[in-house]
Amino acid sequence: MHNEFEMSMMRELNFFLGIQIKQLKEGTFINQAKYIRDLLERFNMEEAKTMKTPMSSAIKLDKDRKGKSIDFTMYRDMIGSLLYLTASRPDIMYSIFVLDFNLVLKNLT
Repeated sequence: MHNEFEMSMMRELNFFLGIQIKQLKEGTFINQAKYIRDLLERFNMEEAKTMKTPMSSAIKLDKDRKGKSIDFTMYRDMIGSLLYLTASRPDIMYSIFVLDFNLVLKNLT
């Protein structure tokens, strides 16, 4: 790439597109802890309980007929934001797929 484009390195890369980068002798490590904290704040979930696993594989999502309706735009925003997290957390992909599939089904019915 250096042959085709003029490039320079001003300093060591620590943060890029919401991904924190740590470069050590042992390798390069990434995480999105700041992105997650920002998401929790954005969706007013700072007090949400933590879980050891992203989601039970036996969960069945049904329509809550007595509950209040949700804002589908905000729900899509949440799903999209979570999809971005899979860059450093591929273990949450199944959970996001289930939630996104549930959203698609709600829009079809």
